[in-house]
Amino acid sequence: MISNLTPQRQQFLDNLNQISDTLNRAQLEVTSGLKVTQVSDAPDSISILLEAHAGLAATGQTLTNLGRFTTEVNAGEQALQSAVTTFDQVQTLAATGATFTQTATGNAMLAKQVDTLLQQFVGLADSKNEGRYIFAGDQDQQIPYTYTAGQNPPVSAYGGSTSTRVAQDVNGTAFPVALTAQQIFDSTDPTTNVFTTLQNLSTALSSNNQPAIQAALNGLPAVSQYLNTQLAFYGNVQKQLSSATTYAQSVQLQQQTQVSGLQDADVSQAILEMTQAQTQQQAAVQSEAQIPRQTLFNFLA
Repeated sequence: MISNLTPQRQQFLDNLNQISDTLNRAQLEVTSGLKVTQVSDAPDSISILLEAHAGLAATGQTLTNLGRFTTEVNAGEQALQSAVTTFDQVQTLAATGATFTQTATGNAMLAKQVDTLLQQFVGLADSKNEGRYIFAGDQDQQIPYTYTAGQNPPVSAYGGSTSTRVAQDVNGTAFPVALTAQQIFDSTDPTTNVFTTLQNLSTALSSNNQPAIQAALNGLPAVSQYLNTQLAFYGNVQKQLSSATTYAQSVQLQQQTQVSGLQDADVSQAILEMTQAQTQQQAAVQSEAQIPRQTLFNFLA
């Protein structure tokens, strides 16, 4: 198509379009705060920007997961703290029952207190957090244990499963974050089995069997040490989660800085460019309006 515009007129329109493009881009940067809103804005760096966004999203998800694990592990640690404290009461009751001045009636009363503590241990084994049984392994909707007074034994079989729950840091390193109630309270080793130990102690007290009471008392330190070992596991996991969270936060900050450098606009500079473009646009239009117009009548006059 042949243009009827003079070269000067065409140059003016081209310059005006450039000014308009600059103005539009500056206005968009000011309103959005971004210098990259589409691929054409930065074709050479868009792949780097997309990769940076993907890394930032992955780190954000890792932090979310670490936060959930931290809440769960804190609940587990609190339950184990309660278990250790409760077991101190068991040792006190056993020591009282082992004295030769204790009567059969007194030991029967102690046996009932031990039964109450056993029920409390079952309650700790059934601890929940955010709607799931934290000691039930991977089947966290199944209650680990139930307690039925008068039944022999009063504690049910384990209703959960093994635990494969692991947390991952931003580098992909995984570490376990959970034990099961079976591991903690129902050890396969009878010398460290909390439930069996309390049931045996209750039986010995209720029957006023002094040798059996003494034997149960002698076995309590091993169980106490075992419970403290399980508590230490959760304490170590808390430290691992805290360290992983701190590191992930530092990585996230670096990634946010990278993304910001790639896509965030320099708003002050954009405002300056917008103001300059507006001024240039107004000046260009005013200058163009003052150019004399030649028509056919000018030549015929």
